Amino acid sequence: MTEQTAPAARPAGPDATPGTAPDAAPATGRRGMPEKRVAIARAARTVFGREGFTRTSVDAIAAEAGVSKRTIYNHFADKEQLFRSVILEGASTVAATQAKIADRHLRKIVDLRTDLVDFGLERVDSLTTFAEHWALVRTIEAEALHIRPAVLEAWQEAGPRETHRVLTHWMAEFAERGLLVVPDPAEAARMLNLLTFLAVAQPTFYGALPMPAERIAEVVEHGVAAFLAVYGAPA
Repeated sequence: MTEQTAPAARPAGPDATPGTAPDAAPATGRRGMPEKRVAIARAARTVFGREGFTRTSVDAIAAEAGVSKRTIYNHFADKEQLFRSVILEGASTVAATQAKIADRHLRKIVDLRTDLVDFGLERVDSLTTFAEHWALVRTIEAEALHIRPAVLEAWQEAGPRETHRVLTHWMAEFAERGLLVVPDPAEAARMLNLLTFLAVAQPTFYGALPMPAERIAEVVEHGVAAFLAVYGAPA
């Protein structure tokens, strides 16, 4: 769940030289991507996160990346495709990271309450670790009416829904092991996410207004206690 591969050929942008291959570049950066494409994506994350989708111009992204506007159109058909690319890459990366966090904390349960708290706290850490991604999430939430539904749908599928699927798996696993009483694993997953991760993410605007560590710990601990009050197995 890292990044999406663009088609081998796409219509050139308005400033592109006719016949130029979109990804034609001999030097490659991370994950085999052309260095200029990596620079463009990095710049796009920064500018979209700072200015939002509507206000951002391709000129501003080109200036941030240190490339020409023509170079951007050699790699991306338009601003929307570039936005879609960076939000999907970020969503996929964060979802994959959170899946690993879940596996690390939830595969071998020693004390369910403690392990759920530790899991919740490490998930909250992603607000700092992936700050640029969460800036894009703020943009998506603020400008949803100005972003095509197909783009929003792709982002939901790559990020929030994938994380929900992972949490649902663990809720079903815990029910099978007798650790929880869970009539509906998907609903239990939503509840755990709401009471722990979102209980910190939303008041802080996804990390824009940091919450003291002591308060984060208190929120997550209380969230886990409330979750177990509903779904905890009888002693």
